[in-house]
Amino acid sequence: MIKNGHHDSKESGGALSHRESPACGPEKRKRVVRVWCDGCYDMVHYGHSNQLRQAKAMGDHLVVGVHTDEEISKHKGPPVFTQEERYKMVRAIKWVDEIVEGAPYVTTLQTLDKHNCDFCVHGDDITLTVDGRDTYEEVKRMDRYRECKRTQGVSTTDLVGRMLLMTKAHHTNMDNSDYQQHAGNLGKGPKGHSPWTGVSQFLQTSQKIIQFASGKEPQAGDTIIYVAGAFDLFHIGHVDFLETVFRQAERPYIIVGLHFDQEVNRYKGKNYPIMNIHERTLSVLACRYVSEVVIGAPYAVGKDLLDHFKVDLVCHGKTEVLPDKDDTDPYAEPKKRGIFRMIDSGNGLTTDIIVQRIIENRLQFEARNQKKEAKEIAVIQALKRREGGEKSRPAAQ
Repeated sequence: MIKNGHHDSKESGGALSHRESPACGPEKRKRVVRVWCDGCYDMVHYGHSNQLRQAKAMGDHLVVGVHTDEEISKHKGPPVFTQEERYKMVRAIKWVDEIVEGAPYVTTLQTLDKHNCDFCVHGDDITLTVDGRDTYEEVKRMDRYRECKRTQGVSTTDLVGRMLLMTKAHHTNMDNSDYQQHAGNLGKGPKGHSPWTGVSQFLQTSQKIIQFASGKEPQAGDTIIYVAGAFDLFHIGHVDFLETVFRQAERPYIIVGLHFDQEVNRYKGKNYPIMNIHERTLSVLACRYVSEVVIGAPYAVGKDLLDHFKVDLVCHGKTEVLPDKDDTDPYAEPKKRGIFRMIDSGNGLTTDIIVQRIIENRLQFEARNQKKEAKEIAVIQALKRREGGEKSRPAAQ
């Protein structure tokens, strides 16, 4: 039972689906509308999740195609995560009903028909092949393409820049010159700046949280499980941990406590967290195993928290439990009550390891993003020239 699983479009804050539209006749409302999305889904973040949330609101059943490592390397450059890691990350997003492993990089009518999808959905940016062609050209031409809004303030380019920047500027002051220099190195092509690859500031709103949250209270018979941490750069290690926690009870209701940025930096140091508290909130809420999030949870899991949420079980991973500010055990209270459990998910991936992957391949990722932006700028310029030519033509008599 997944409390924070698939939602109908009213809950997810999107437009009404074909099935729910009052303008549709009874027969059309019965027909399941299948929607297709595809992509690399490398370093999955809340921007990817928001795209899938919007796509799901346009239909009833969301099918997501994920490209192989080979395809991504051919068209963009090497991915950060392996295809198996990326498949599992996409499966964990609560709006996804089905995934297709090894989906082709170019989306065709044949792909949509093979998986019985009515249309595909992509953000209002552009995806190009190695030779600079729009990967959605065919489905756009045949009117089986729909567009959703790109989430401002996050991109893989931006996240890589934050990881390479060994200061805290990315979550304290976005205008900091060091941050802008790193963002420029990763997101600036030789002739300009692409609106799709560039960096912009993320602004959290209450509406965005509502769109991501389930809004469901625990029911009688549910086992309320509490876990806490940074959950920074929400990744497959977190997913495997939460999935293991989910299996600890027949009817789990998982509450995730997220520590404030200052607290995370206190015990993690360096430039952590890579994502700020608002971004981490959306990332965790998008996971199908999570029921609720406590924003700015206390580091010590004390009596007040346990009593307020009526917690039945507190879980922690196999990572080291660091002491609180006053050098005390943050899990002393749940241990005293006999409701504390160490969880081994079998996945040793950490945020530190991900950052190390990026640092070791820094030049490769910088080159990849500069190449990507150069292609995007060329397309933008071509579109402008075409629009200019159409405007200058005399109207038909």
